[in-house]
Amino acid sequence: MAAASALAELRAKIELDLRGRVVSPFNYRDRNVFEVVSTGIPSLDAVVGGLPRGAMTEICGPPCSGRTSVLLSALSARTAEGETCALIDARDSFDPAAASAAGVALEQVLWVRCQNADQALRATDLLIQAGGFGMVAVDLSDVAPKIVRYVPLNAWFRFRRAVEDTPTILMVMEQEANAKTCASLVLRLEARPGEWSEAGRDREPSFVRDSMARLFRGFEIGADVVRTRVQDVNEVMAINNFSSRRAAGFESGSKQERVAIFRAATNWSGFRG
Repeated sequence: MAAASALAELRAKIELDLRGRVVSPFNYRDRNVFEVVSTGIPSLDAVVGGLPRGAMTEICGPPCSGRTSVLLSALSARTAEGETCALIDARDSFDPAAASAAGVALEQVLWVRCQNADQALRATDLLIQAGGFGMVAVDLSDVAPKIVRYVPLNAWFRFRRAVEDTPTILMVMEQEANAKTCASLVLRLEARPGEWSEAGRDREPSFVRDSMARLFRGFEIGADVVRTRVQDVNEVMAINNFSSRRAAGFESGSKQERVAIFRAATNWSGFRG
């Protein structure tokens, strides 16, 4: 009894000391369970479930692999829900006209124009610490991979901790995945072969019908799920209520192949992929 009483007193003291900083320090919380929201791309949502709130998502791929398509689709989906978003543009390459054409409500987007990766990382730190954003997107796509590789791991860890237990989606766009285990969801994008018009069609302009010219129709994007530790909170609640159901496809470290195919929005002006 004396040992139990001493343990209870120690627990009460720890909870008192941590009050205001750590909520329920002795209660286990599965840090792989998140609320997920739509990416704005149905085929991608069907595979990954959506973008997790309170977590970091990495979207990586070479130039013209569809990164911009995913970014603008996500911004469009979030602003359509009335959320305020922040875009940290590491190389000042964002095209507002393309974003507007994609359905992004620009009046609900804070565009932070940077000149290098260091400025972008400092801005990211300030904005996610400030809070209040539905999504914070960090576009490092045009920064050389060798520079992003040297971002300290503790920076990614700090970003992850800053968005935990918040409704903020932290999305990082890069050519390579660099955040390691700090990212809860990692997608690698790759462009499929392009589609071109056929000559001789009546509806084609004359310069196409009467020459060897072809018009570029577009291309599809393949999104490969490199890593995911995301479980949808709604799915987990359903599992708890109906124990016979299993969360297939959302287990940590699941090795099943998960690839989404969607079409790049090549009709947007200034499309960079």
